Amino acid sequence: MIFDVFIYSLITALATGLGVIPFIFSRNVSPRWIARGNAIAGGLMVAASFSLIYEGISRNVWLSALGALAGLFIIYLAHQKFEGNEDFSISSLSHANAISALLIVGVMTIHSFAEGIGMGVAFAGSAGFGEYISTAIAVHNIPEGLAIALILIPMGIRLRKVTFWAIFSSLPQPLIAIPAFLFVNIFEPFLPFGLGLAGGAMIWMSTSELLPKAFEHEEKEVVAIIFTIALIAMLVFQVLIA
Repeated sequence: MIFDVFIYSLITALATGLGVIPFIFSRNVSPRWIARGNAIAGGLMVAASFSLIYEGISRNVWLSALGALAGLFIIYLAHQKFEGNEDFSISSLSHANAISALLIVGVMTIHSFAEGIGMGVAFAGSAGFGEYISTAIAVHNIPEGLAIALILIPMGIRLRKVTFWAIFSSLPQPLIAIPAFLFVNIFEPFLPFGLGLAGGAMIWMSTSELLPKAFEHEEKEVVAIIFTIALIAMLVFQVLIA
């Protein structure tokens, strides 16, 4: 069973890399399309965060709410720290782009820890339920990989590296799923907090980083329309695979 948990959770991580597929065909993106991409990524992330927090609340309302607040403050403090360090950079990225790249990958990685716990707990219930949850998360990871690609590729990061970072952001899933499966009684109580933590961080990232950048090169009405459509599409998608 442990081997099954690892294989299924590893597949969910690899599925995140599928989100870069649309960029195989076109990588030259105009500033206006970058803005629209940020709006799409923001809508996808906010919808995903709503689902995470709601799932956490269904298990323990106060732990989930506390986790969401913790996620908000952790990502805010991290942003303040890096923004105050003018020497901070990643490869050839500008200071602002380096911060955005680090935060988007960091937020998605935090989010994956909660999903890894969820998979381990599900497999502890039954193999069939674990396989179902793993499949749902794998499908759910694809638009999350797209959200990462929409932010990193316009910065000039190569497709191969973007694919690596997309998959990397989901690697906590196979790493944490096995301990959660083996020690379910220890991990399960922390799941509502973890889900809330990921949701709070993703909401902050969307509203503080993605939407302001979208407004720089696109009209606010267009950004609002794209953001709303992406959010609705993601919510419908999550209901259909549930």
